[in-house]
Amino acid sequence: MRLLLRLLPWMRPYRWRFAAGLACVVLSTAINSVIPTLLRQAIDALGSGAGVAAVVRIGATMVAVTLTMAVFRFQMREILNGVSRIVETDLRDAAFTRCTTLDAAWYGRTRTGEVMARLTNDLGAVRMAVGPAIMYLTNTIFGALFALVYMVQISPRLTLLALLPMVPLPWVMWTLGRATHDRFERVQAQFGDLTTMTQEHLSGVRVVRAYAQEEAESARFAALSDEYLARNMRLARLNALFNPSFTLLAGLGAAIVLGVGGGMVLEGRMSVGTFVAFGLYLANLTWPLIALGWVTNLFQRGAASMRRVLDVLDAEPTLRDAEAPGTPLPAAGGGRRLTLEQVSYTYPGTTREVLHDITVDVPAGTTLGIVGATASGKSTLLELLPRLTDPTRGRILLDGIDLREIPLHVLRAEIGFVPQESVLFSETIRANLEYGTGDGEAAHWAAGVAQLTDTIEALPDGWETMLGERGVNLSGGQRQRAALARALARRPAVVILDDALAAVDTQTEAAILRGLREALAGRTAIIASHRITAVRDAHWILVLDEGRIVEQGRHETLLAARGRYWTLLDRQRLEEELAAAEGPTAVPGGA
Repeated sequence: MRLLLRLLPWMRPYRWRFAAGLACVVLSTAINSVIPTLLRQAIDALGSGAGVAAVVRIGATMVAVTLTMAVFRFQMREILNGVSRIVETDLRDAAFTRCTTLDAAWYGRTRTGEVMARLTNDLGAVRMAVGPAIMYLTNTIFGALFALVYMVQISPRLTLLALLPMVPLPWVMWTLGRATHDRFERVQAQFGDLTTMTQEHLSGVRVVRAYAQEEAESARFAALSDEYLARNMRLARLNALFNPSFTLLAGLGAAIVLGVGGGMVLEGRMSVGTFVAFGLYLANLTWPLIALGWVTNLFQRGAASMRRVLDVLDAEPTLRDAEAPGTPLPAAGGGRRLTLEQVSYTYPGTTREVLHDITVDVPAGTTLGIVGATASGKSTLLELLPRLTDPTRGRILLDGIDLREIPLHVLRAEIGFVPQESVLFSETIRANLEYGTGDGEAAHWAAGVAQLTDTIEALPDGWETMLGERGVNLSGGQRQRAALARALARRPAVVILDDALAAVDTQTEAAILRGLREALAGRTAIIASHRITAVRDAHWILVLDEGRIVEQGRHETLLAARGRYWTLLDRQRLEEELAAAEGPTAVPGGA
């Protein structure tokens, strides 16, 4: 339950709304406590032979009191439930913002489906603790206090006897509450597993179909769903004990009042109206106590979910931003100089260096090409440049300033990065290409450079065509060209292409590279590719092998050396010749 105290900073901005809502709770409860007294007066008046006018007057007062109470009860629900929705929204916004700052190391140990569960289902449970639970807890406390005051005034002895069965109440609440907390945590953890599988398999539905695994995956999902149901049923069985337990204790108190109080009425020591009023006050006391079980349930669920939400809110990225205001970058006339000094990198939790002592200087406005076999370290090296991660040793300079000293938003505004995996959003093609700029003219220019204009115009709605999730309604090559256009539209000082044309055919690649030579004029470019054709025109080329620079120089110089670079080019030529010679008829029985 201490975890719920972490909600106080989120509630503080709305403290006056909470105060107004809780005041409505107290006032409605206080007004409600007057009704049994009015009923006692009416019953006793009827018993004493009072006139109709007196009874009507009391009845009219009861109606007025009830209407006033209804107004305050409406207000308390509107205010407290409404402000709990606002707190939930603030928490969700903060959690999402935190997710955008966390680095690959955190996402490597936290599944996407689990994050989605915490930002949806768990926040709903937290909201119930902030709103309805606080509202009904206040109603319970003050309802019980008002009822006790009136009951003691009527008969202290009868009040004490009625409360005797309530002695075990704290123990029952503590036992059932702790069990609820544990079981609800298990339910939410299973919901995270279920969400993760759903997200992964809907994203990879093409693979599932290609391997004809629909039935197998449906069976796996059903197994997870059945376990989720089983955990919910265990929680439901536990929750089912709350109401009967509290009702039993309340019923025992009512039985004592009926026996002892009924005897007092028969002996003439208590009027019928007073006995009825005492019974109503006992009901006003026991009903909040019964509701207390539900309130305890809500608080325990909220605490369990708050712990899961705090796992996101309290997560700290390993990548530290420069302290404000950071070191300002000098004005750039075009590109910027990049310098890597003995840069090495080891993935967290491992010991093998994937990059080792990389030292290179890239003058402003020049192009650096990087080639190497798969797993040679090309992508890792490029991810260091926009500080998606930091080197383990060494440093990287931009115009002579260590990247760690430049605020991240300043650094990344200078860079256009096209990763290997092209991710597009479920927006129009226009919104995707204008992402981060809003510059329509630049987007059209960039689409032309990426050889994407004809493709866009052929789409059903042209530039306003809505893309599916991750751009699923585009081919792999089209997605790569869209990602390239999006990066170029920013007109960045430094352009980083990580095998950005791997899914593009050679003819289109040649056209794009011709356009890129003009588009990148005056800008600094880092191009990594497994194709020699993509980097042959670079001012300087690095050849990586197992994270080390094994060769470097210009295209002609590297060819003349007949080393690793020459071997890669020769192998690519051979593969292209074999592919051209075999063609589609090389497969027996093929068409």
